[in-house]
Amino acid sequence: MREFIVLGHDAPTDADFSLDSLPNAGRLDLLCRCVGSSLFLSHDIRDAVQVHLVLRDELTVRFDSRTLRNARPDERNLAGLVRNALDHKNEAIGHREAEPSPGVHISKRGLEPTLDRISDRATVVQLHEAGRPLADAEPPEHPAFVLSDHNDFTPDETDRIQQHADQRVRVGPHAIHADHTIAVANNYLDTDAYTTY
Repeated sequence: MREFIVLGHDAPTDADFSLDSLPNAGRLDLLCRCVGSSLFLSHDIRDAVQVHLVLRDELTVRFDSRTLRNARPDERNLAGLVRNALDHKNEAIGHREAEPSPGVHISKRGLEPTLDRISDRATVVQLHEAGRPLADAEPPEHPAFVLSDHNDFTPDETDRIQQHADQRVRVGPHAIHADHTIAVANNYLDTDAYTTY
């Protein structure tokens, strides 16, 4: 299993946004590209990947590739699944998730409870341009990569992540888009740290 936790600082927490203007919906376009980079291969879907979109530290929309249905790698389709999840957020009670469509879950968890839940089962790895090179790190058996959207981590988020993170790594010498960072991290895992092709 591999997991990706993506912080959406400006993302919508209600379903009243247009699928025709995703950049204006708190950069939901970028978050959907992160979901696509995490889950999809060419003409296939990865076997065991979960993506947690933490929206404004209020809600988490979780995609699970093992049970996901009706998903395509285009932003509009994935944003529609997010919108549908947000439309059912009242079905999530406390931290208990609701599953409004197969493989798409929503909970009233922010960053801290999401990290608490995941760190019990996974090696938490913060993806950050100030970390050590990814190629120097041993691939965890069950990694959970944490990264931010188009905004930097806030000081408070950095503190909370560092309390849970086992490692802090960077994928290259330059800051790149979050969805590209996920593609690099997936390739790193697919190749067993660039040793097997």
